[in-house]
Amino acid sequence: MKTIDFSGRPFHFIGVGGIGMSAIAHILVKQGFVVSGSDTSSNGVTTKLQNLGVKIFQGHSPNNISLIDAPQVVCSTAIRAENTELQVAIARDLPIWHRSDLLAALIKQFQSVAVAGTHGKTTTSSLIAYLFLQAGLDPTIVIGGEVSTWQGNARLGESKYLVAEADESDGSFVKFEPKIGVVTNIELDHPDFYQSLDQVVEAFVKFTQRCNLVVACIDDLNVQKFLQPDLTYSLFNKAADYHVTDVKFGANGTQALVWEKGQALGEIQLQLLGAHNLSNLLAAIAVSRYVGIEWDKIQTALPGFVGARRRFELCGESKGISFIDDYAHHPSEIRATLAAAKLQAKNRVVAIFQPHRFSRIQKFLSEFSQSFNDADLVVVSEIYGAGELNPTYLNGAKVAEAIAKYHPAVYFQASHAAIQQFLVEKLEPGDLAIFLGAGNLNSIITPLIAQISVNA
Repeated sequence: MKTIDFSGRPFHFIGVGGIGMSAIAHILVKQGFVVSGSDTSSNGVTTKLQNLGVKIFQGHSPNNISLIDAPQVVCSTAIRAENTELQVAIARDLPIWHRSDLLAALIKQFQSVAVAGTHGKTTTSSLIAYLFLQAGLDPTIVIGGEVSTWQGNARLGESKYLVAEADESDGSFVKFEPKIGVVTNIELDHPDFYQSLDQVVEAFVKFTQRCNLVVACIDDLNVQKFLQPDLTYSLFNKAADYHVTDVKFGANGTQALVWEKGQALGEIQLQLLGAHNLSNLLAAIAVSRYVGIEWDKIQTALPGFVGARRRFELCGESKGISFIDDYAHHPSEIRATLAAAKLQAKNRVVAIFQPHRFSRIQKFLSEFSQSFNDADLVVVSEIYGAGELNPTYLNGAKVAEAIAKYHPAVYFQASHAAIQQFLVEKLEPGDLAIFLGAGNLNSIITPLIAQISVNA
């Protein structure tokens, strides 16, 4: 088998603006490699990479490859076979690597922590990286979200530690061989790749078999049934290595008493809301304690953690209305996020939901329809296909109809402009407007705030 050339040969990323691709490009250019990349449009991520020295091409073109001296080409599952740059790379017999191949190679270079799970990967990996950083461990970081502490989704440290997010969506995380593997939960979330939950479980089992040490949440039934973790954590089970008591969920954060193997460590305060984030924190504490971080450093650092972008991110306030952006796009995530929103709302929780991927909505329509009980008003947009073809009759109106069977106040709005105008008319002081989904609906938040601000 060919191996990745780390002796100085350039790297070219097709689709470099993606959150996962850009993180690896960041690490490579900081390590001193010549890096280039292309994407259909520029964004904040590509601008940051350009400032670091990455040569950025706007748009995909065969010339982008020709201008680089025999690069190694990196792509993700999102890049289709007909991509012109990929075709040139094949014709020229250039080395072509999947994003996961590069991440697997980086993971092997370090004493790595890889965080897997259907939900909570970004927050958990961010928490671990944050605690390592605050404790002076100077980690390298490769995650699927932007965090203000290190001003992005990647960071090159100078220590032996790397913290990475291990995405299960295309099965490629089975390539990773981390020192510590974390599993937050196991569900079917990507029916475009997995045919069944059994296939998802099989992939997670393979991932854990390649880890030296496995940390996992035994509150998850599939973890309980199919995995054999070395360290466990739980919100409820006192037999777990790490659990909590005296929990207080509030509008401004979470408090709890943390226990380690039957001994009380002490109380924590976390700005993040909800039970799901307390569970994510326990994973981070378990990993941090395993590598030797003292409890007082953990306890002191935690109140300063504000989370990753698009994870219950406060985008602004106007006329007493709070505007939150959240990446939740699976029924379980939506339920957990809305439960957290209910803690903070002074008046109503208004959920603005952009369904994501036809395959996911088709598979879980019944579950989605019953996921909005903690919202007072639900607005549904058209489905964001993420490049998928629509094989069925499904559309946003059908999703809204399904939710309306279980909820009394559901409105479908066909366009972003219609959603914005609807919210201008309907939102009231004290409302918490939360935008849910992994698509582009959050693009209306800033103009919506501006419009509400100027309205009498």
